[in-house]
Amino acid sequence: GFVPVYGLTDGLRQQDVRKAVRGALDAAASHPEILPGWDAGRHSAFSQMPSLTAYETIHFPPSLEAKEGARRQLAFEELFDMQLGLLLRRHREGKRQGIKCGPNGRLLRAFYEHLPFTLTKGQTRAFLDIQNDMESEVAMQRLVQGDVGSGKTVVAALALAKIVENGYQGALMAPTGILAAQHYEEFLRLFDGLDVGIALLTGRTTAKERQQLLEDLQEGTIDILIGTHALIQEDVVFRSLGLVVTDEQHRFGVRQRSALARKGQEPHALFMTATPIPRTLTLSLYGDLDVSSIRELPPGRKPVKTYAVGEALRRRVYTFMDKLMEAGQQCYVVCPLVEASESVDLQAATDLYEELRHKFFKNRTCGLVHGRMAGKEKEAVMEAFQKGDIDLLVATSVIEVGVNVPNATIMFIDGAERFGLAQLHQLRGRVGRGDLQAYCILMAKGGSDETKQRLKWMETIHDGFTLAEKDLLLRGSGQLFGYLQHGLPDLKAADIINDIIILEAARDEARQWWQSSGNPEVAEEALKRRFGKSFAGLLNN
Repeated sequence: GFVPVYGLTDGLRQQDVRKAVRGALDAAASHPEILPGWDAGRHSAFSQMPSLTAYETIHFPPSLEAKEGARRQLAFEELFDMQLGLLLRRHREGKRQGIKCGPNGRLLRAFYEHLPFTLTKGQTRAFLDIQNDMESEVAMQRLVQGDVGSGKTVVAALALAKIVENGYQGALMAPTGILAAQHYEEFLRLFDGLDVGIALLTGRTTAKERQQLLEDLQEGTIDILIGTHALIQEDVVFRSLGLVVTDEQHRFGVRQRSALARKGQEPHALFMTATPIPRTLTLSLYGDLDVSSIRELPPGRKPVKTYAVGEALRRRVYTFMDKLMEAGQQCYVVCPLVEASESVDLQAATDLYEELRHKFFKNRTCGLVHGRMAGKEKEAVMEAFQKGDIDLLVATSVIEVGVNVPNATIMFIDGAERFGLAQLHQLRGRVGRGDLQAYCILMAKGGSDETKQRLKWMETIHDGFTLAEKDLLLRGSGQLFGYLQHGLPDLKAADIINDIIILEAARDEARQWWQSSGNPEVAEEALKRRFGKSFAGLLNN
């Protein structure tokens, strides 16, 4: 037969642990099922034995086939519990009475008429989801995920227009001052000619401007306030906040997001992310949120031509970049490090910046930006690049989110083997935002087979959702619960990548139990017994 082999520490022997497990299994025989009223046998494909038999079998299996059957059973129960916890969290959130908006009115019709383009199918679907949420009696909790450049900002603007025409104010919080200013400029264009007061609040707002802005906000003459973390400060008081939009929501902590929401009476909440989330993660991490996905790019947007090259082609790449800059276009150069390291043979941003501006691009204006720079200094450089005052920007991955420079057509990533798929795709999304053909050049020094596969996918796949699935496949399920610091408990039996069918079945079963015989108190007590201290993370994060 088979015997288990456990991880040991000093002073323990295999037979000691086996004996302890045997005793625990015998003691567990007298305990009832964790969740009363739930019949695991309904899913015969995954649940073919009582729970206790599954625990017995996975520790002391008569065969490898029986062991896998027990693992599937325990994986199903584990995922069922997790989905039930998400339903319980949603139940608590769902008790909040939301602001019931009326049907689309004059302002939204005028907004549509002013749009210089037609919405894509994905944008239309996403706003219909939001519209239905806002016209219900429960506070909206929706995540809109879309690839880089898919037009999430317009969808957010539509949602904010809807809350304004219903007599409430809206807020949009972005992670950086430059991204907030970018949204502000875009909103001024989108709402041009419409009677909507829009203001910007960041760390760069002067004391005098800030004082006037806060007075206008309380009086209600500001309808939409766009800003950074500055929005959550105590003296920022809204007259009637009805909708909170959080852009790049994973850049904010739970407390920061909730602090903004508390400035209104149960406002609707819309979260946006340009980091496509694999379906497995969506089902697991965001089971308590409604999710809308925008997969299409606006018509006319050209795919970014992507090439993985070796060090031997560096001079050719520089020649190509110089040719495009001569034509008036701009370039990004991204390095994995800020400064050179003795232990790692990688290009550093500061060294490369000095080399490029003194040797290869003497006639070009070069800039440098990295995470160690002061916030205002960093924003000043980014602003200069955005205005076209800088031809070539050397940076670390600090520029991966939110910068919109339509004239930038080359993303040259030096040391591409050091970046993950999702990060490479985000960086590539900084170019190709205008009508010009854009290029992404990935320079790597060798690397493992996994690295070569990652770069090959970058060359051939342009859809961020597909790349996100590939990325999760490469990184493995161990990354799941550290993702976005979501605080969910670790899985012991389930493999979130390979058990997607079990996950979907567990989600459906949990919903059926909740709808037919679900009792929040019973569910909460059962989950506390199952997860212990980590249950608080499941409910509160």
